[in-house]
Amino acid sequence: MSYRLLLDLEVVEFIAALPRRVQIQLRRRLGELQSSPERFADYQEPDPTGRLLHVHVHCGFALYYWEDFADRHVKVLRIRRADI
Repeated sequence: MSYRLLLDLEVVEFIAALPRRVQIQLRRRLGELQSSPERFADYQEPDPTGRLLHVHVHCGFALYYWEDFADRHVKVLRIRRADI
């Protein structure tokens, strides 16, 4: 099943500020997330509206996303350094 990957502007800016090597790793994972979003959810957290977001931890970063099945979108709403 094909999804469209949508990134929040803050996510784009966050990734752009990272070293090139990390950008490549995260972009590769975002492409994989687009193909199979259900495969990468490590846990879930509610957003401020109560909607459950999937969280995937990769290379020390937590990616918060929502799989919008009806619209066939994977919406990456936030990225931050993962707690260690």
